[in-house]
Amino acid sequence: MDTSPDRSFFPGNHWLYFSVYLFTFLVGLPLNLAALVIFVGKLRRRPVAVDVLLLNLTLSDLLLLLFLPFRMVEAANGMRWPLPFIFCPLSGSLFFTTLYLTSLFLAAVSVERFLSVAYPLWYKARPRPGQAGLVSGACWLLAAAHCSVVYVMEFSGKATNGTCYLEFQKDQLAILLPVRLEMAVVLFGVPLLITIYCYSHLVWVLSRGTNHRRRRRVVGLVVATLLNFLVCFGPYNVSHVVGYIQGESPAWRSYVLLLSTLNSCVDPLVYYFSSSGFQADFQGLLRRLTGAWGPWRQEDSKQLKDKNEEGQPGELSNVENRRETPGGLWSRLGCRGAWRGLS
Repeated sequence: MDTSPDRSFFPGNHWLYFSVYLFTFLVGLPLNLAALVIFVGKLRRRPVAVDVLLLNLTLSDLLLLLFLPFRMVEAANGMRWPLPFIFCPLSGSLFFTTLYLTSLFLAAVSVERFLSVAYPLWYKARPRPGQAGLVSGACWLLAAAHCSVVYVMEFSGKATNGTCYLEFQKDQLAILLPVRLEMAVVLFGVPLLITIYCYSHLVWVLSRGTNHRRRRRVVGLVVATLLNFLVCFGPYNVSHVVGYIQGESPAWRSYVLLLSTLNSCVDPLVYYFSSSGFQADFQGLLRRLTGAWGPWRQEDSKQLKDKNEEGQPGELSNVENRRETPGGLWSRLGCRGAWRGLS
């Protein structure tokens, strides 16, 4: 059988993939669940087009994370597929779909942010959340249609030594390599150019009349987004171009794919550091989560105090035995606010 295997893995190297997948799952899942709660809450309070797009991006990252255990099992098994075959094209198609959805949604977000600043009156006069929903549906359809090539490759090929979307025959590569090149152009190159154009003009518009703090936050958002594009997705899409020129998958393709996988951990951090509103909502969520344990801690403290008092009946309580502080004195006199003002 004439095959062209992806030579990027070798005995022992599969633990690198397993480690990256495990780290991505453990870090990315709680961060994206928190982002999901925040965006759902924001949309309930006041629907905004950008939040619709970011919610879909979060759902895309969560979908990748939920199917990442399939790739963990594959990596732990030496990059051989031990699960039923039907899960191979399913998990592979969803995996690559979610990767390209990130670039599409980041480009859509850049367009929304540019329009809201460059054309504020026109932007506010239109029902943007509904249009953002349609754009989101188009992005899901576009990415899923392209990545259905995984099904075509897996069901059209012969036995591939138990691997999943790693080894291909020459007739399969004749179809796959041009499709990869087209995906690199349409699903990565075009969104990258749109993002660069929108954010460069956004920075230029804001540089003429906004305050320094807001301009600095916008510049940070632009830099983080472009680094996300170039570092997480750039090398992987470059491998498509190189593979098309060489006529085979580059040996380093699977390594740079790990960078794309790590993106699901990066997206929530971009949300947090680029938006003061997201920071406030995230901190509020943490307070609610930690506050849920408050009643239990208070009850345990009360039980401990009662136990100590029962064990030492002849002693004065800590409150009675303690010297009254000025703050406590003013508090008992009903002058807590005055004490804070003086202190």
